[in-house]
Amino acid sequence: MINDVTVKELEQVVVRFSGDSGDGMQLAGNIFSTVSATVGNDISTFPDYPADIRAPQGSLTGVSGFQVHIGADKVYTPGDQCDVLVAMNAAALKTQYKFAKKTACIIIDTDAFQKADLDKAQFTTDNPIEEMGIKNDVIAAPISQMVKDCLADSGMDNKAMLKCRNMFAVGLVCWLFNRDLSIAENFIREKFAKKPAIAEANIKVIRAGYDYGHNTHSSVSNTYRIESKSTVPGKYMDITGNKATAYGFMAAAEKAGLRLYLGSYPITPATDVLHELSKHKSMGVVTVQCEDEISGCASAVGASFAGALAVTSTSGPGVCLKSEAMNLAVIMELPLVVLDVQRGGPATGLPTKSEQTDLLQVLFGRNGESPMPVLAATSPTDCFECAYAASKMALEHMTPVVLLTDAFVANGSAAWKLPKLSDYPAICPPYVSDEMKGSWTPYQRNPETGVRYWAIPGTEGFQHVLGGLEKDNKTGAISTDPENHDLMTHLRAEKVAKLQVPDVEVEGDKEDAELLIVGFGGTYGHLHAAMDELRAEGKKVALAHFKYINPLPKNTAEVLKKYPKVVVAEQNMGQFAGYLRMKVDGFVPAQFNQVKGQPFLVNELVEAFKKI
Repeated sequence: MINDVTVKELEQVVVRFSGDSGDGMQLAGNIFSTVSATVGNDISTFPDYPADIRAPQGSLTGVSGFQVHIGADKVYTPGDQCDVLVAMNAAALKTQYKFAKKTACIIIDTDAFQKADLDKAQFTTDNPIEEMGIKNDVIAAPISQMVKDCLADSGMDNKAMLKCRNMFAVGLVCWLFNRDLSIAENFIREKFAKKPAIAEANIKVIRAGYDYGHNTHSSVSNTYRIESKSTVPGKYMDITGNKATAYGFMAAAEKAGLRLYLGSYPITPATDVLHELSKHKSMGVVTVQCEDEISGCASAVGASFAGALAVTSTSGPGVCLKSEAMNLAVIMELPLVVLDVQRGGPATGLPTKSEQTDLLQVLFGRNGESPMPVLAATSPTDCFECAYAASKMALEHMTPVVLLTDAFVANGSAAWKLPKLSDYPAICPPYVSDEMKGSWTPYQRNPETGVRYWAIPGTEGFQHVLGGLEKDNKTGAISTDPENHDLMTHLRAEKVAKLQVPDVEVEGDKEDAELLIVGFGGTYGHLHAAMDELRAEGKKVALAHFKYINPLPKNTAEVLKKYPKVVVAEQNMGQFAGYLRMKVDGFVPAQFNQVKGQPFLVNELVEAFKKI
């Protein structure tokens, strides 16, 4: 008991922070998820924000949300609905209440529920709680005024003080879940290291929020604790998918002994990779923000020719523009990693929302026969693994490789155990040897792998020219010979087909499942959670989730044909299902498709799979 408030042990909880785009909800969510990850809880987060640079204050279209799922054991999704909803204004309550459970605790800033706020949120009465039929426990506090009172002697103006009110909400939620504020305070001091006065103001406010809950708890009879049960010893951090991707590229460059080059053009939701890598010049990382998508990719091709680990990052619309330079890397057989952080389309579409609609584009969306390996990350932490794997694949097989992530895994975060680079496989590019001097030609290949040898420009005795015109297989000179073109086309395809990728693993009732769920990329957590719920109800269900798309794992056909019923679930109109039908004779799966720009809801998956 703490001041007559009972501390209850929970296995998991979902918290959603919501408010205006300028209210700092993403930062509030990041702080709370970092605190949770640091104490050993497993987490899964979902930032949900509008595409507007800054929608009108208090408007329904300008609401930004951040949802975090915290668990004592493994959690796979950010949760369908939240147990705690923080609504910093009337518009947030109106648009976000649908994400709250009927038993959820709701925290509101009553100072942002004045008549003008209610009018903007299109309420028709002065009692939004009653108007919406909300029966939940509500902590209604004058947060804005308390923040101003807290910072009255800080010398800050009214606008600057109100920017700190998100910290009050974080403090209140930290009290509700018995979190150690010192972790949050350290995060804030690091975040505002160059503005110590701002840092201390935010820390003062977060303490005030904690104390408010501790001293009043007027409508709350319980606080909660989530003790970690399965932590593997080591150093952990809360990491987003985009940051993990950047670290994966850096790790691969370090392992290969190469400079890392990123040629990029800013585009939501991939820009954070450029931002992160630009901080690491001390690691030999070179980042160039180019004038457009085309030059971003073309400059990376040039960096690859010069001997770097070359990467270009973008989202779906940028892949359209990069396709010509990607094809140049195909015909020149140069290593290149193309990062595609998928978002809602077509065209500008839904820039801040998530889809899996670029699959067929990255597989086939180029002129000519231009195969390249494709792999898809399954979670924020898996982005590190996939970035490393894509880099190794590109460097060792002299080919461009596409790494698919999506807005959900790129912006989401999870608790990540810092890896040891020594545990990762070596990266050994197929460099020319001194023995080849005098006899080497640009497309001379390893007879087993079909991979051409790599001569870095400036290496004595290995002068050569590469380009976009077809070359003779033996001499490397420009060739229009039909038989040579046919041969080179097959050689490029065979090189990709020969890639060794791990078998796809089957989880769940792998021996006797009545239904096999199939997915790829960022839907892994939701499909796994749906499988777990179905199995808990006594259903025989298994999951085969694909990370490697081209080439497919060698056991793909065996797995897909083993079970009486198969459903392919994806956030598009059926691209992966169609690709599998093309690759596996006689395979005709059921399909579950949504293109909403939002993650799957586990309860919807469960109901759909039950019908199948």
